[in-house]
Amino acid sequence: MKKVLSVLLALVMVFSVCVLFSACSKSDKNELVMATNATFPPYEYMEGDKIVGIDVEIAEKIAEKLGKTLRIENVEFDSIITGVQSGKYDIGVAGMTVTDERLESVNFSNTYATGVQVVIVTEDSAIKTVDDLKGDGSMKIGVQQGTTGDIYASDTEENGGYGSDNVVKYKSGAEAVLALKTGKVDAVIIDNEPAKNYVAANEGLKILDTEFTNEDYAICVAKGNDELLADINKALEEMEADGTLQQIIEKYIPSDGNAAEPSSVDGASVVDESNTAA
Repeated sequence: MKKVLSVLLALVMVFSVCVLFSACSKSDKNELVMATNATFPPYEYMEGDKIVGIDVEIAEKIAEKLGKTLRIENVEFDSIITGVQSGKYDIGVAGMTVTDERLESVNFSNTYATGVQVVIVTEDSAIKTVDDLKGDGSMKIGVQQGTTGDIYASDTEENGGYGSDNVVKYKSGAEAVLALKTGKVDAVIIDNEPAKNYVAANEGLKILDTEFTNEDYAICVAKGNDELLADINKALEEMEADGTLQQIIEKYIPSDGNAAEPSSVDGASVVDESNTAA
């Protein structure tokens, strides 16, 4: 009798666990989990304790079209792709550029915005144009680890880079800018829009007139998740057709150039030099 009761109890426990996992699974299906790195204004940044920006609003619209609730996870930039690849996150949206290296790990949606990589230097710098940057060991170039600025700058001179030995990688653009202010690097390569915010927040810095490179931003999705990728592309096409995409971008990057500065950009101001980046 005891053996029968034990078996019945075990079956009840298994059934309960199955029901619990089923409920969790159903709940998960109603969420679209987005991984980002909220130090990249105006695409994603902190406003108080809330993550806002172009990528956030685009992802919210996509989630709405998919009948889901958007949940955002703020993580290190170079952990986004591995998180999406493993299924921890559904999508990665972080001003991310499509590269051959990244395509080996994930798939990408259609392009939703275009970015420009620029160079920040101090106002008294001898570096006047991108052509003045050198990969001969005489200069150190700061980048945010895992970004295309990092990828391009770390490449060989033959491929237009400066070699990894001449590049110093930081966890955020703010840390790279702090290193520039404290003389640890000679220049910082970063996207134009956050670059404008960093320069506005920190006296004595400027953006070179010549661009480093141009790039297109897209949303990364795990390989094999073709249905989600198709749904995202459809949503982006609809948003482009009805003007929603342009409205969101225009809200943060007006074509007249009079963009409102983010009220609170996490790490944009690095005037406190006591917090020296390693």
